Amino acid sequence: MAIKAPTICPECSGSLMTENIETVCADCGLIVTEDRIDPGPEWRSFEDNETDRRRTGAPLSRSRHDYGLSTEIGYGKLNRVTGRKRRLYARLRTQHRRMQCRTKAETNQRDVFMQIRRIVSALSLPESVEKQACSLFRTAQNEDIVRGRSLEGFTAATVYTACRVLGMTRTRAEILSVSRATRAELKRAYKALVRELDLPIGPTAPEDYLPRFSSALDLPMSVRRRATELLELAVKKALIGGHNPAGVAAACLYAAAKESEAGVTQKRAAGVADVTPPTIRVTYQALCEAGLAE
Repeated sequence: MAIKAPTICPECSGSLMTENIETVCADCGLIVTEDRIDPGPEWRSFEDNETDRRRTGAPLSRSRHDYGLSTEIGYGKLNRVTGRKRRLYARLRTQHRRMQCRTKAETNQRDVFMQIRRIVSALSLPESVEKQACSLFRTAQNEDIVRGRSLEGFTAATVYTACRVLGMTRTRAEILSVSRATRAELKRAYKALVRELDLPIGPTAPEDYLPRFSSALDLPMSVRRRATELLELAVKKALIGGHNPAGVAAACLYAAAKESEAGVTQKRAAGVADVTPPTIRVTYQALCEAGLAE
């Protein structure tokens, strides 16, 4: 909430006038304000606030290889410079950019972080996923897990793992559709991350996939509610143990869509869930045998 500047003198209620940075009462001479207020953010170190009141700059960013502490030689007024000066500034800018990464590991980290930001942006994921993915790659690099493996695979695997850790349902096919890794590279890197870092990743619940899959299949809300009912009944009767969660969600949507004649095929449902049609068929047959679906 912005603080309004005083318009009358607090002592004599006289009129105020401003000269340079001072606001003075024209009647009694009281100086009301004398400092120019900076409404911008103030970053300060509060570890030793009594003796150390230094400003610390912007907060550190885990999604930058240098935590956001490096500087850049911009352009600005340099566009007006011509001739030798322009070429000098161009060489300085190139050398300054090269010196930001002192080792090959830092160069790889910078490139991977750029690709992570691109994947997160393409999938419209929140900033928390980007930070978690960058932190995972930094930890994996410090633990010497990345050496000898594909950087593209680890880029996709860190985003996929961050989604799993934060409870966001994204299939591997969605990650691969916007990344430069192959399915095998993603699979190997993901297994290495989970095994070596001992990440607390549990199985994904099938109900987490229902909203996105129903939207992708363009199904009405009634079909989605029926699919939720089928899923709850299947869980109670222990029909989906050991099945792919995404395939179970797609199979329940297929069964509900078939009851309402929504025109969804097993192949289309399997494509949305990134599984094969036989996976949909196995779960659907289990539902039919239990008398839950027709």
